[in-house]
Amino acid sequence: MANSDNSPAPLALVIGGCTGIGKAVSLRLAADGFDIVATSRKSSAASAEVASGVAACGRQFRLLEFDVCDRERSRQVLGEAFAQQTPDVVVYNAGIAQDNLFVFMENSQWDQVLDTNLNGFFNTVQPLVFSMLAQRRGRIIVISSASGQTGQAGQVNYSASKAGLIGSVKALAREVGRKGILVNAVAPGLIATDMIKDLPVNEMVKLIPLHRAGEVEEVAGVVSFLAGKDASYITGQVIAVNGGLVI
Repeated sequence: MANSDNSPAPLALVIGGCTGIGKAVSLRLAADGFDIVATSRKSSAASAEVASGVAACGRQFRLLEFDVCDRERSRQVLGEAFAQQTPDVVVYNAGIAQDNLFVFMENSQWDQVLDTNLNGFFNTVQPLVFSMLAQRRGRIIVISSASGQTGQAGQVNYSASKAGLIGSVKALAREVGRKGILVNAVAPGLIATDMIKDLPVNEMVKLIPLHRAGEVEEVAGVVSFLAGKDASYITGQVIAVNGGLVI
């Protein structure tokens, strides 16, 4: 989707774009020709690594520092960053997990997961929709989870948040489709990131027909497809990247 004339390069905002899946998405979209704006709570070695990777693709990089749970701060930073240019692609990837059996779940475990994974989507994406509607184009891509499709024991909070994102995607796709904005979700399964480092991965892969964890680049490849011209008639969909864990 790189520009072929003197017009500005297409711009992608990756919320939670400096580690794990988000990092892979930022780098893949940069390779596709997008300038990248990524968000993180604060600058770090990880964000510097993404900046270097984007530059190696010949694209521009900018880091926005804020917590997606802070609605006022999120809207202030995004409003200032995109006052002159609306992102062509918005990827919502911010997310945390705090697993526990529901009967033992603490208030903070419920609140923090829902606040980050679901409220954060509203806090960061909703302020950008008006300008996307005005320009009558754009892609919104939300990283959900296999847990949001089927539910997982010990993840009532996480599953609820990720299922909520799927419902949000489907409803928003109906609202904005006539204005040329496409809204889709990607639902990864077991992906090799820091989020699974303490899990019994060797046992879990036995439940997956492909018998392995996925790679972040495999998720980023689907995001790349949804952001590109070949996905121009796809909206309101959930694309699973799970090796057959959920069929």
